[in-house]
Amino acid sequence: MAVPEPGAHAARTRALAVLRVRSAALAVALLPAAAAVVLLTGRLTGRIPDGSGWETARGAVGALAVVVLLLAAAVAAVVARARPALSPTVPIPEETAPDLYRLVRDLADRLDVPAPSAIALTPDCDSWLEDRTHPAHASARGVLPARGRACAAPVLVIGSPFLWWMRVAELRALLAPVVAGTGPSAHPDIAAARRFVRGLDAAVAVAAGRPALAFVGWAARLLLRSCRGHAAEMERGVAAAASERAQTVDYGLRIVAQEQVGLAYAGWDRLLNRVALPAWRMGRWPSRLDAGVVSALTELSRRDRLAEGFASRLGERPACDLLEEPGVIDEAASLLAARLFHGGPQEPGAGWSPVAWSQYPEEVVDRKWRLEAARLHRVLDVLDDLASYGAADALPGPDGTPAAPTVARVLERLSGPAGSGLGEELGVRLSAEVAREAALEERPEHSGAAVPAADPRCDGLAPLFPLQPPRSGRELLTDHVTAMVCCAAVDTAGAAPGLDWLDGPALLVGGARRADLARTVLSLVEDGDGEPLRAWLGEVGVRAEKPVRLV
Repeated sequence: MAVPEPGAHAARTRALAVLRVRSAALAVALLPAAAAVVLLTGRLTGRIPDGSGWETARGAVGALAVVVLLLAAAVAAVVARARPALSPTVPIPEETAPDLYRLVRDLADRLDVPAPSAIALTPDCDSWLEDRTHPAHASARGVLPARGRACAAPVLVIGSPFLWWMRVAELRALLAPVVAGTGPSAHPDIAAARRFVRGLDAAVAVAAGRPALAFVGWAARLLLRSCRGHAAEMERGVAAAASERAQTVDYGLRIVAQEQVGLAYAGWDRLLNRVALPAWRMGRWPSRLDAGVVSALTELSRRDRLAEGFASRLGERPACDLLEEPGVIDEAASLLAARLFHGGPQEPGAGWSPVAWSQYPEEVVDRKWRLEAARLHRVLDVLDDLASYGAADALPGPDGTPAAPTVARVLERLSGPAGSGLGEELGVRLSAEVAREAALEERPEHSGAAVPAADPRCDGLAPLFPLQPPRSGRELLTDHVTAMVCCAAVDTAGAAPGLDWLDGPALLVGGARRADLARTVLSLVEDGDGEPLRAWLGEVGVRAEKPVRLV
């Protein structure tokens, strides 16, 4: 297929440069064999005289040719057989989303490019084309018309948050330059160059850590370094060509769609970090993350005056209506997101179960608070015991009566000049306790879930991409003190756990969120000043001396 200028011309030029690297490597591999043939032919034709020197040369060159050809064959075999990595995605068969396939097919017709061979979703705010024409990936192709399959068109991967937040027209405008990329992808030179680079990359991964394939890994890395610059420029040319071709399709809507991309990313990031992550850490995964994106972004639009007007879009048809069963797809994408960003198992099971948004406050927020309150209480008990035994020579030993888990106990220990030193020690011990519990949960015999088999769609990608860096001891202490206060408010003042779509777990007093608790806890933890928290407790009606219910 002819591809548009000028971006495609630059892409093809760079593709030819990549293929020249491949040809040069082949020539180097064949050079000793060619020399051996010349020497042998010279002897047979009498052009090279007989003699011990020439015989030695022919034997040495022949042996070198055999060794080089064997090594080259080994490299070529690994490159050809190595399975290129695939992005973890949720496949969308055509029967589950006929309207979405029709939209993509019509878009490809308008752009005069091959239709993608399939559609899949990724639990992230991005969209791209992914080539799955390797024989090992054959099962991932072939749900669009024969025209797309004949061109070995790539798979269209769409960010799942886009389907739930964007309107149908916006999604079509967003996908136009992505789908347009199937045109350059169908060019034989560009396709061959991509296959070569992907094969080298896969060969490097296969050879890593395997001494028997050390030479294969070295050769593949050398070739990758030789063509990396050309490959990068080729991809820039392909992107430019796709953008050029898509200029005439929904140009005005593309600007609006790009604005929605930024908004969707902001809401998705906050939802994962502040809402999903607390649940994942407890072995629960919200089963409707993408639906939660709509709630989070609607709330963001309400709060942020810069986002005013976006909520009015909600009257238009959402792109998720293009799916026959959006709830089923959302659940699959939510489970994949949990696996990618937190490392959970592939399938639900004991210790790894879904949670609906309606159950989130009771089953995640309340349980999270009580687990943290219990952990803080245990650490305080340990420090009290150590202090008591340390003073055994001068004071009576511990009487064995356990202290009650109360907010008053926390206030007493952290208030005043001595509270700062104790707070640092509490933070250190809480960090150690959290790390110990995390390590224990990672052991299969304690996780409550079977170790999952490798996901064929992941192809060796790391199943864990942490969303947040480890929290400091002071941050952990602040969270645990807040949890203790929230438990006391629920138990003694009629408060309730709640969910804020942008900030995660929230304390509801009289049906309204009390966001002013954080300031008073910080005063206690950082300055040893307990008066703001005592005033807050009195205002809300929390009985600080009453033991809280722990998990």
